[in-house]
Amino acid sequence: MKKRVKKHLPNAITCANLFSGCIGIVFAFQDNLVVAAYAIFLSSIFDFFDGLASRVLNSYSFIGKDLDSLADMVSFGVLPSVIIYELFLKAHQINNVSHFLNFAAFLIPVFSALRLAKFNNDTRQSDSFIGLPTPANAILIASLPLILQQYEVLGRYILNPYVLTILVLVMCALLVSEIPLMSLKFKNRDFTKNIFRYLLLLFSAILILFFKFVAVPVVIIIYITLSLIQLKFTNDKVPG
Repeated sequence: MKKRVKKHLPNAITCANLFSGCIGIVFAFQDNLVVAAYAIFLSSIFDFFDGLASRVLNSYSFIGKDLDSLADMVSFGVLPSVIIYELFLKAHQINNVSHFLNFAAFLIPVFSALRLAKFNNDTRQSDSFIGLPTPANAILIASLPLILQQYEVLGRYILNPYVLTILVLVMCALLVSEIPLMSLKFKNRDFTKNIFRYLLLLFSAILILFFKFVAVPVVIIIYITLSLIQLKFTNDKVPG
């Protein structure tokens, strides 16, 4: 019995990630973007713990790896694209353009699929990332409805079809970029080897404490910046 639980617990957590993503899509299409955003955050928690459970229980499997990618495709690919699509619909509609431009939102799952396929087959990403991870991209998009709820005045900037289009294109490019980004997995307690991870956690905690969801896009920028600084200090190699 214990062996069976040990084997299937990580996959069960992954399925919870997928279930949360599916529920989020329903709420997003019902224009309840705040709940949809929280569904992404919940899926991110499940995504973290399925990997942790797999490592702690030593129950890695190829099925689990594929299942994780399929779940991520829904929760961090399709769901954020529906949120962006609904934001496009709320934005000012450009005559003869918007009914095509709005569908740019669905470039996100396309590039998320490419990102996940690349991750599963790229041996360079065993200890770090090449390109922006899909959960980070999804969390940034999830922050937008929450920012609008927190500061309605920012709607004039966020709910702009040109801003949304640029955001989609930039995020898609980051997903499949060759930018080395650090993993948040702590393999040891050596402060010097984890200093950039500690700095990211520190800056993130301070910014989120004072600015709440507005801080999320800034945290993503800091994450990329610290990863590039780490790359510079480690002679073009990002350690795991």
